[in-house]
Amino acid sequence: MKIERIDLLHVQLKLKEPFETSSSRKDHLDHILVKIYSGGLIGYGECACPTEPFYCYETTQTCLHILKDFIIPRVLGQDIVSVEDLINRYRSIKGHNFAKSGLEMAWWDLLARWENKPLYKLLGGVRTAIESGVSLGIEESIADLLPKIERFLKEGYRRIKLKIKPGKDLAVVEAVRHHFGDIPLMLDANSAYTLQDLPLFKELDKYHLMMIEQPLAHDDIYDHSKLQREIKTPICLDESIHSAEDARKAIELGSCRIINIKPGRVGGLYEARKIHDLCYRQGIPVWCGGMHEYGIGRAHNIALSTLPNFTLPGDVSASSKYYHEDIVTPPIELDNGKIKVIEAPGIGYRPVEQQIKKYTVASYCFEA
Repeated sequence: MKIERIDLLHVQLKLKEPFETSSSRKDHLDHILVKIYSGGLIGYGECACPTEPFYCYETTQTCLHILKDFIIPRVLGQDIVSVEDLINRYRSIKGHNFAKSGLEMAWWDLLARWENKPLYKLLGGVRTAIESGVSLGIEESIADLLPKIERFLKEGYRRIKLKIKPGKDLAVVEAVRHHFGDIPLMLDANSAYTLQDLPLFKELDKYHLMMIEQPLAHDDIYDHSKLQREIKTPICLDESIHSAEDARKAIELGSCRIINIKPGRVGGLYEARKIHDLCYRQGIPVWCGGMHEYGIGRAHNIALSTLPNFTLPGDVSASSKYYHEDIVTPPIELDNGKIKVIEAPGIGYRPVEQQIKKYTVASYCFEA
């Protein structure tokens, strides 16, 4: 397929509630939507990159820069014969996986529409519904947190993930376990701790957690192997896994027992599937993490989560968890703790151009 045109749309959505992690607090999102045009069809992707460089070094503005000045010139007007062909044209660009992922995911959607297949089937998915968990930010007090957990459990979410940081960790877990009993519960530290905090992690072992996500440095694999040997709770790696090679090294070192796969973090669905396949062979369960994606990025995550080794509830929750108004139809909704896959070509969900235009703060068009 010849890439005839590419649009980049800087779209801003306000969160229903501010969301705090160990490194930042946000009340809105700035994501880049990517539209690829070919043969009368349009494929949609999303760079779900944070606005500020606290989760990773990329930002909304670096995604725009890399796409406009380096990636798009290498693919625009070209006849692309496969996803491997697409990736090879910008492979020499180091890093910048969120920028790459937006374009690559738009290509996958375009290819699925071209072949008149649902994206999940093109990827090799085997499920028609995926289990959904929910991620909760750090609250001012435990009294503020408990009602939110209760609400999401009543809505049917299959797993609760709590963000933690030093000073808001052990007491929070203790209170949640005391109040809700043995619910599926995991923690996400977003790299807030060091090996000096080993006594804390040994204390957390008592609470039978599903996992602790990325407790140590964002770029570390080695120290996580030391920590995993000392605690019973499975470690899940997120920020430090950017490729299947990173995953292989982490597994061989014993740095984790679970891996979170985010398409944006690893450069797109192609590398995400490679990580999935590697973990499947090694007996390492995976789940799909979230970056507060809008409906387009969320639809891609749904398709990815249908692969057979996504055996744990992911962060792919209903749009209404985060936004008053999303940009796709039908709305992404929870049904008895699951999100159903739509049997339609491409991502299944239809982008609502009127809604996209309403929230677009800048746009860029590139034609061959």
